[in-house]
Formats: sequence, structure tokens, C-alpha cells
Amino acid sequence: MKNNKLYIILGLSLFLVVVSCGNKQENNAALQQAPPAIPVSQLQTKTVTGYKEYPTTIEGIVNSDVRAKTSGYIQDVLVDEGQKVRKGQVLFKLETQSLNQDAGAAKARINVAQVEVNKLIPLVEKNIISSVQLETAKANLAQAQANYSSVSANIGYATIKSPVDGYVGQINFREGALISPSDATPLTTVSNISRVYAFFSLNETEYLDFLQNAEGENVKDKIANFPLVNLILANGSVYNEKGHIETSSGQINQSTGTVSFRAVFDNPNQLVTNGNSGKIQIPTIYEDAIVVPQEATYEQQGNIMLFKLDEENKVNTSIIKVKATVDNLYVVESGVNNKEKIVVSGVGKLRNGMEINPQDKPFDEAIQPIATLFRN
Repeated sequence: MKNNKLYIILGLSLFLVVVSCGNKQENNAALQQAPPAIPVSQLQTKTVTGYKEYPTTIEGIVNSDVRAKTSGYIQDVLVDEGQKVRKGQVLFKLETQSLNQDAGAAKARINVAQVEVNKLIPLVEKNIISSVQLETAKANLAQAQANYSSVSANIGYATIKSPVDGYVGQINFREGALISPSDATPLTTVSNISRVYAFFSLNETEYLDFLQNAEGENVKDKIANFPLVNLILANGSVYNEKGHIETSSGQINQSTGTVSFRAVFDNPNQLVTNGNSGKIQIPTIYEDAIVVPQEATYEQQGNIMLFKLDEENKVNTSIIKVKATVDNLYVVESGVNNKEKIVVSGVGKLRNGMEINPQDKPFDEAIQPIATLFRN
């Protein structure tokens, strides 16, 4: 009897195991047959603006070194760093005591020479002496006058004035310093920063792209038609004044392989000044371009690929050629058109020819960048 019960229990257990396995297989088959729900979007054309950035250095439109024209000790510094000055305003005064003594001596020599000339004139007129003596005396007088003029000029040079309107830079010499015209370092620099220049360079490839894409018959016209540019300051903020590219060297520097450009910006608040650094941001406008979110693509063997949706809800891989990257978007040159639908996310789960359950997603929503949830 006990053996019969045991057989019955074993039979029931085996039956339950078989039924359970059968149900699992049926469930797995059902899961495998159900196509996954994947978001897709109908492609549209958009006008987007991309930017390229280039390192730049800033200078005022006028930078004039202030140097001494005569040697001497600084007696007074009459301005301070950062002060606004006018052209002709006195900046420094040199000690002139020794120059004044030289001027007195030179004036005395003029008087002596003049007396000698005055004495010889009547003697020559009466033919008492040769006219050569008078000419020699006149030459001595002219030399004395020249010496006096030179000393007087040096006295004038001891008052050092601003050569331009602008702002005083770093003052490199103070009271008591001995300076001379041969000093390598200027006394200071006066800069006009009401407008500033931003200097930057393009490599040869970028320069050729500029020439081919900008409107105009020559370089001058192309520069004139170029869009306004931004200045990114050293702290990452965008300067509130737009600038325009003013000139180009037009020649490739053999040492660096680059072409120099100069942009100009108004600087009404003197926010930027000589020596500032930053980046020039040059816009490129892509009108009515086909764009796809980078999230909708993947790379394979150096190609950028995406999945298109066909009429049977199957996805097919397609290689796209990218013209530019703008934020989280690729600007597409070829490979898709705006009549097609593409998978916009979850591409890592798919394979070529796979059937999906497409979930339509508005294109404007699909191309929105993913918000950053955490920041360092």
C-alpha cells in the first residue's frame, strides 16, 4: 500500500513539472513573438545655427607706448593706472635742474658769439679785416644757437605727455627712477579701448571653407558679408556686444599653417581690455536642414548609422553622412530624407530587419537635449 501511494505522489509531481515547463515555454514564446515598443519620429527640416570657436587675444584699437625722449630722473608721476587721459595731458615730469644750468650756459655762449659778430661787422665794412673772420664768427653764433635749442628741447622733453586719448596702463617707473630713450620698457602704455580688436586664426582647411561658403566675389566682399561673431570671455560668459570680422591677412603663415583674422567689438563699458583672452565664436547657419538626434544613431566601423522604419514596421540600418554637429543634433548631408521615419531612442536593442511596435513621438520633442540631472 505504501508503495502505491509513493508511486501516485511521484506521478503527480512529474505531471506538475511537465505542465509547469510547458507553461513557461508558452509564455517565453509569447514574449518572443511580441515586437518591442520603440519610439519613432517623422523627420523634419529645421534651420539651426552651429558655432565654431577659436582662441583669441584682445587689444585696444590704439596702444601707444609712452617713452622718454631724454634721459633724466622722474620727478613727478601725475597719473595713476587705469586713469582716462586726453591727448597732450602731462603724465610724467623729469628733474630739469641740470638741464636748466646747461640752458643758461648755452644762452651765455650765444651772447658771447653775438657780441663777436657785432664787433666784426663794422670792421669788415671798412675793409679792416677779412670777411672770412666775420663768417667764422657767424658760424660760431649759429652753433651756439643750435646748442641752446637742443638744451631747450630736452627741457621740453622732460615734460612727458600722452600721445593719444585713452586709458593709462601699468606704470613701470616711479619717482626717482633714472630713465632714458634707450630703455626697452616703456614708462607706460596709453590705450584706446572704446573698441577692441580680437585676433584669431583659421587653419588652411577652415580658410578654404570660408572662401567657398561666404558670399562675395573677392575676400573683401566675403568678409563684409560674413555674419556677426560672438566673443566668449575667459570666464565662459558671452560678451554682450556682437563683433564683425574686419580684416584678414589673406596669406598662410608658413610656420603655423594658419591665416590671421581680426574682429572688432564695441566696448562702451570698458569690460574688456588689452591682454584679455577668450574665444571667437563664428556662426554657421544651416537653413532647412535635415537633423537627427545623436541619441538616434550609433557608430559602426567608423560610420554613423541609424534605423529607418519601413511600411511593415521593420527597422533597417542606414549609413548617414554628417555635415555638422549642432548641440545634440547631427546635420545630415545624405542618407535620409524628411519623408522617412527613424527610431529616435533605444537603438542599442535593435538589429537589422527586426519588427517593432512603433510609438510615434513628436519630432520637436525627440530632438530636445536630455536634461542634466546631476552636476559635479
